[in-house]
Amino acid sequence: VQLQASGGGLVQAGGSLRLSCAASGLTFSIYTVGWFRRAPGKEREFAAGISWRDGSTYYADSVKGRFTISRDNAKNTAYLQMNSLKPEDTAVYYCAATGTRTVLRTEYAYGYWGQGTQVTVSS
Repeated sequence: VQLQASGGGLVQAGGSLRLSCAASGLTFSIYTVGWFRRAPGKEREFAAGISWRDGSTYYADSVKGRFTISRDNAKNTAYLQMNSLKPEDTAVYYCAATGTRTVLRTEYAYGYWGQGTQVTVSS
């Protein structure tokens, strides 16, 4: 199983980025996907998730209204569209997959992880 996160980079505050998470080695359509992030000096935290069962989405309060998670099962890929980025969004972003039917916000529920992609937002 491999999850490949990409799309990170350096962007000015107010800008946008789209992260991708390409999955292989698993039946992607029956895995719930989560995006987590770890800011410098902080613990990894949940950012967004999308259920495989009904496509329902969940967001951390800090990103709600600015980030949008989606998935394309035909491409075995999940996305995180990030708009109106703020300096506090600077972090390494990780995608993860779990077989649960609902989105869980704890990282311990996710058995598969990507390598992370750096997002840096300058003020």
